[in-house]
Amino acid sequence: MTQTQAFKTIETANPFLTLNYEPALEKLGDDYYDPVPAAEFPVHILRFRNDDLLPTLGLDPKEVTDQDFIEAFGYFLGVRPFLALRYHGYQFGEYNPNLGDGRGFLYGQVRGVDGELYDLGTKGSGKTPYSRTADGRLTLKGGVREVLAAEALQRMGVRTSRCLSLIETGEQLWRGDEPSPTRSSVMIRFSKSHIRFGTFERLHYISRPDLIVKLLNHVISQYYPAVSGRKIGKVLPPIAPDLIQNGLEEYSQEHYVRFYGELVQRVAELVAQWMAAGFCHAVLNTDNMSITGESFDYGPYAFIPTYNPKFTAAYFDYYGRYSYGNQPTICYWNLQKLQVPLKAAIAPNEMEAALDRFYEYYEAAYRELMLKKLGFENVPTEEGRELVKLTLQVLSEYEVGYHEFFWQLTQQFYPQWREDISLIFPEVEASEVLQPWRQLYHHMLQFLSGDELAKIGERLRRFNPQTVLLRPEIEAIWEAIAVEDNWQPFYELLQRIKA
Repeated sequence: MTQTQAFKTIETANPFLTLNYEPALEKLGDDYYDPVPAAEFPVHILRFRNDDLLPTLGLDPKEVTDQDFIEAFGYFLGVRPFLALRYHGYQFGEYNPNLGDGRGFLYGQVRGVDGELYDLGTKGSGKTPYSRTADGRLTLKGGVREVLAAEALQRMGVRTSRCLSLIETGEQLWRGDEPSPTRSSVMIRFSKSHIRFGTFERLHYISRPDLIVKLLNHVISQYYPAVSGRKIGKVLPPIAPDLIQNGLEEYSQEHYVRFYGELVQRVAELVAQWMAAGFCHAVLNTDNMSITGESFDYGPYAFIPTYNPKFTAAYFDYYGRYSYGNQPTICYWNLQKLQVPLKAAIAPNEMEAALDRFYEYYEAAYRELMLKKLGFENVPTEEGRELVKLTLQVLSEYEVGYHEFFWQLTQQFYPQWREDISLIFPEVEASEVLQPWRQLYHHMLQFLSGDELAKIGERLRRFNPQTVLLRPEIEAIWEAIAVEDNWQPFYELLQRIKA
C-alpha cells in the first residue's frame, strides 16, 4: 500500500477527518488570518477525550477510538488549511498591537446537530507569525488546568468553551512560572467562536472600517440568530438584509444596534455566572473576550476560597485590576472599548444607550443565580435582593469557605426549617448578621407549599456541586501526574466534578 493510499484509508476511517467542515471564517478572506502548518511532535499520548461533546458533532463515542483523536488532533492529518487568527487587545489597560494566535490556530468549523456553528481551535500546536520569541507550545499542566476549569464551569452553569482533547506531546518546555523543564501538550478547544473583541480592535488600528463591517455581518449571521432572524419564532419578524454581496449578508443600522445590545446582555450575564460560581478569570484583556459572550482562554484562573472581592488569581496582577470583585467593572470597560471599532457600523449614542443597561442585566442575572444557590426561584425582587445581600454579609463576617457555605446549606436543609427557625444552622452562634439571614430565610419558606419545599432541596443540589476546584486540589492532582505519572486522581476528579 502506498503512503497516499494509507492516508486515504485513515481519512476515510477517521470520523473527525470526514466531518462536514464549513469554511465560514475562511470565506471572509485572508485579511483576518494566516494559514499555518501544525508542529510535529515526538510523542502522542491521549490524556483526555471529551466524549460528552461528540454527540453534538453527530458522533457516537463508542465508534470513535483514541487513535482517531491522536490522528486528527496530534498528527493533524487532513487537508484543510489551519488558520492563525489576527487580533490585538488591551492588556492590563494598555493597547498591544503585537498579538495574534501565537500558539494555536483554527483547526476547523463544524455545524453541530443543534444547527449551531462550532470552532475546533488548538492550543500548543506550534509557532505562528505571532509567536515572536515564544515556542508556540502548551505545558501539560496548563492543558490539565484548562480541562478542569472548563468542565467545572460547565457543571456550574457557566457559558463556557470546553476541551475536546488533550494530548501529551513528549517535549521539554522551559517556563518562568513552572518548575522547568516541564512536560508539553496540545489541546483542542471546542467553542462557539474564537473571534475576540481584539479582532475588531486590530481592524480599527489598521484603519479598515470595511473589514470591521464585513466581520460584523459575519458575526451577526452566524452567532446572533435573534438579530439576523436565522431562527424563526425567537424574536420579532426579521429585518430583511439590505443586500447580498459575495455571499455575505449586510445588515441595517437596526440590526447592528440590536447586536450590540444583545452582546452587552450576554457579557453581563456571563460575568454574573462567574461571580455566582466564585470564579476569578484572572486575565480579562480584550483579546480574551469572545464576541459571542462565551467564557474561554483559561490561564491563571482560580475559584475563590472565601468571599473576598479583592481576591486576585494572577500573581502578576500586582494592582488587582482583574480581581474577583472587579470583574463586572472590567467587562463593562471592555465593552466600552469595543465601541471604538464598532463605530464603523453603529451610532455611538445607540451603543452608549445599550451599554447603560449592563448593570441592570448583571444585577438581575446575579440575583437570580445566587437565589438558586440558596434554593429559591421566582422570589419578589426586594426580598431576593435582601437575602442575597445578607448572604454576602454572612460570608464576609464568618470567613467561611464560599463553596462550603452553600454545600452545608445543601446538606442541612430539610422542610422542617419552615416550622422551626432554630433548626437553621443550629450549630452556628447567631450574630447581628446571621440572625437577620435566618429570619428572612425562614420567612421566605412560609409561603411555599410542600411540593415547592421539595424543590428547594432539588435546586440546592443542582446549583451547589460538592466538588469545587480550589487551588490545593488542582496542585495535588498535578503533583500525582508530575511525580508519579499517575492520572487516576485526575480522572476521578473529573467524575466528581460532574456529580
